[in-house]
Amino acid sequence: MEPKIVEIAERVASMRDLCGFTAEEMAEVTGVSLADYESFESGKKDFSFTFLYKCAEKFGIDFVELLTGENPHLTEFTVVHNGNGLPMKRRQGFEYYHLASNFKNKIAEPFLVKSPFRLEEQKKPISLSSHEGQEFDYIISGSLRFVLEDHTEDLIAGDSVYYDSGKKHGMIATSKEGCVFLAIVMKDEGGK
Repeated sequence: MEPKIVEIAERVASMRDLCGFTAEEMAEVTGVSLADYESFESGKKDFSFTFLYKCAEKFGIDFVELLTGENPHLTEFTVVHNGNGLPMKRRQGFEYYHLASNFKNKIAEPFLVKSPFRLEEQKKPISLSSHEGQEFDYIISGSLRFVLEDHTEDLIAGDSVYYDSGKKHGMIATSKEGCVFLAIVMKDEGGK
């Protein structure tokens, strides 16, 4: 098991216990089976962004706290220089770099995302997930196939998509060099 995954799993388990939630409740909240939830919480399975985001929402904590164990503390501004975002390697080799991890009480989670090209994904249905709120994705380089429920859109550099992320969605890089995009995940209207 990767040490970073085990550390995050321990934080998820500790927060669940601290909040008084059962594993069954958390499995339902995260949209996975109880067996999968227990595999995540024991560190046997790597996390998706969506899983961690839903856990943080349920626990009422900042998403970054589950990743790092530290609570963001900046309130006026934060600067992230090129290549220095908080790294996350999640979901089929996607690399996420959080661009505001030290900012407290964020209303959005901004990420630079690097999606690899995988030949085997090009002809298969795209894996879909959902999380509360809305999302904005802006393509910086390469091309991306975006699916929202039964709608598919091919995007290239300079294109963007804004959507209800509570609906099932997914994406894959379609250019051989992969795709780099800015993803801004906004919390739901209730401010959870």
